[in-house]
Amino acid sequence: MPNILVVDDKDSMRNMLMETLIEEGYRVDTAEDGGKALDLVRNKSYDVVLTDLKMPGIDGLSVLSETKNVDAETEVIVMTAYGTIEDAVSAMKKGAYDFITKPFDTEHLCVLVSRALENRRMIAENSLLREELMAGHAFENIIGCNEKMIDICQLVQKVAGSDASVLLQGESGTGKELFARAIHSLSLRKDRPYITINCAAIPGELLENELFGSEKGAFTGAHARKMGKFEIAHTGTIFLDEIGDMDIALQAKLLRVLQEKNFERLGGTRTVDVDVRVIAATNMDLNELIKLKKFREDLFYRLSVFPIVIPPLRERQEDVRELADHFVNKYCREMRKPTKSLSREATQLLQKYHWPGNVRELENTIERDIILAEGKKITPDHLAIRLQRTDEIQLREGAGLKEIGGHAQMKAEKAAIIRILKQVRNNKRKASKVLKIDYTTLFDKMKKYEIDKAMQEDG
Repeated sequence: MPNILVVDDKDSMRNMLMETLIEEGYRVDTAEDGGKALDLVRNKSYDVVLTDLKMPGIDGLSVLSETKNVDAETEVIVMTAYGTIEDAVSAMKKGAYDFITKPFDTEHLCVLVSRALENRRMIAENSLLREELMAGHAFENIIGCNEKMIDICQLVQKVAGSDASVLLQGESGTGKELFARAIHSLSLRKDRPYITINCAAIPGELLENELFGSEKGAFTGAHARKMGKFEIAHTGTIFLDEIGDMDIALQAKLLRVLQEKNFERLGGTRTVDVDVRVIAATNMDLNELIKLKKFREDLFYRLSVFPIVIPPLRERQEDVRELADHFVNKYCREMRKPTKSLSREATQLLQKYHWPGNVRELENTIERDIILAEGKKITPDHLAIRLQRTDEIQLREGAGLKEIGGHAQMKAEKAAIIRILKQVRNNKRKASKVLKIDYTTLFDKMKKYEIDKAMQEDG
């Protein structure tokens, strides 16, 4: 039931309007002056405020202005017995829904109130649709139902509205730039510049010039003033990819920008003020770089106000099928090829593969498959991947504790199963009881670890 506030210094008018609107099914509060009306508006939410224009003390225009300050979506209808065109124009400029002159027909007023409520509802719905559309657009390329990914998307939505620096961490190919773009798209800066720069792709001596610009004559070849990426990104967002590769000397200048929000161009003396939201990303262990004196600890804390760790694809295997289907459709469209689909065997192979290159490797694999596949189905023959045997699997350089633990568990399980099977003379049911696992689980692990083959080789 809509809440309506009636503001009028005439008791008879106030009571008549209250009774009329209650009969229409609305909840109605009343105020005899502007001061009481504003007290109510600040402490209670109203859908419509119906206020007289001329009142002692705080007048109707002031009630209108303050109501809009408190809640811009509250519709305000201004009433007056001394209406002029100037009054109407002034009220509409301040955000009034409409202006009505006394005396008026109560049916006309009820129609006006009903229209104001409908307008408020439509504005609220459009605002919600815009938010949903923006959220959908921001995450349109971020695919998956994995619980970790859902949690990350929720974190992105929460941090996007602030100006906090965000540090995206994860292996190469996990999609850090997609999340950086999502943060910008959901932020208040979404209509301002979004500038990205890869700190690993530009030599250290040139990166400072790219970031902060230079004055004419600052160095050989500097024939004119050059704006840096921070100036271009003013009022917007800058995404610093591969921040771990930034030279330690340049890190000091970046720290100043984060702290002071200003810098000098190369060869310049004038301070340039900037308002830029910084999002950084790295596939390196910055804590380890700090220990090695290759990354500034104070810069790390400035960048990682809000850290987000993106999981590798091998930790979200349930998303592989959905991602693969997405890339199949994408490259069929881009290459103007007939619609194709993955065969069941190809899908199974994709889901079993360990994806060291993460989502980027999956995308590249599918793109190649679309080029190769002549028919409607993509089969394992088209996939340029091979499942590693368990004895071939090696820990990647820089593996974390979770990965090390998983590798150690795999080797321990394989050794234990072989030992017990030998003890019970390959009686799998006895082995499952000794190992305290069900028969199906034992069978799956034997297949995964290729234990029959290993035992044959051992003789």
